[in-house]
Amino acid sequence: MKNALNRLRGRLSDCDDARPDGGAFPAESTRISNLRGATEGDFVRGLAFWLPPALLVGLFVYGAVSWNALISLTDWAGFGSPNYSSLDFEMYGRMVSDGSFISAARNTFVLLVGFTAVSLAVGLVLAILVDQDIRGKNTVRTIYLLPMSLSFVVTAIFWAWMYNPTDGMINVLLRSVGLGFFATDWISDPRTKLAAVIFALMWQFSGYCMVVYLAGLRAIPTEQFEAARIDGASTVRMYRRVIIPQLRTSTLSGAIVLMVFALKAFDFLFVMFGDTPGPSADILAVMMFREAFSSTNWAYGSAIATVLFVMALVIIGPYLLYQHQRGEL
Repeated sequence: MKNALNRLRGRLSDCDDARPDGGAFPAESTRISNLRGATEGDFVRGLAFWLPPALLVGLFVYGAVSWNALISLTDWAGFGSPNYSSLDFEMYGRMVSDGSFISAARNTFVLLVGFTAVSLAVGLVLAILVDQDIRGKNTVRTIYLLPMSLSFVVTAIFWAWMYNPTDGMINVLLRSVGLGFFATDWISDPRTKLAAVIFALMWQFSGYCMVVYLAGLRAIPTEQFEAARIDGASTVRMYRRVIIPQLRTSTLSGAIVLMVFALKAFDFLFVMFGDTPGPSADILAVMMFREAFSSTNWAYGSAIATVLFVMALVIIGPYLLYQHQRGEL
């Protein structure tokens, strides 16, 4: 009986390497060796395609970021070569007592939060309206999305004309309807300067938020809308309790994109105000340019740029980790 079992095990072992056509599969070690060889072959053949861009990105992106961080630890001001023999955090300590930096940081935070919140709110309202069965909704969606295709430079020139205190469209419209007492120099008055910037950027990006939210609304099963109506929920209650809570992913992804654009709003403010927008509208990106290229305080400008880079990492890093944990990255 024991001999019969041994013979059966031997036949089963032989069957593991047998193919239907009577041949034999290669041994496990041979298969692993062949797979490793194929993988290494693909790696070598792909070097010509991925290695040059990887080297360029490493040099001009990560290398430049690292060099900028190194310069921020020096006292480099003016022309010549920086002195790397004595590195310290003097420039970062200078920020604490610099009123201009504190004002720029505060304005950057206000722009970041205000622009993102207003754009998301307007985009959500537009998405809900466009999601209804109304005539011309595709045309409306296209009209609201068009400003997203404009650059910050074009948007700044357009809104600088709109905000013109004499013949700008906003003040002309206010005077024509008897509200001339509201007319003001929107981009010169310190009380309205930053709000004018936020409104103009909201106009440009609310269409993008509308598309993001519209995609989220279309992904919600129609059965949930019908169930809420059957339960007697009003339209406002249905959206507030059932629909909007399911748009968290859309809100998160839209907020990340908007906050990154808020950090990159340098060209918008530079075209509208130059490199001296004043304490009420100065942001870190403009201050970085002013310190580095107008005042030639290279080390201080590099320190401000490093702060902006860290802010971008703080915004994007948790989102990438969240996407990775969900298996979407």
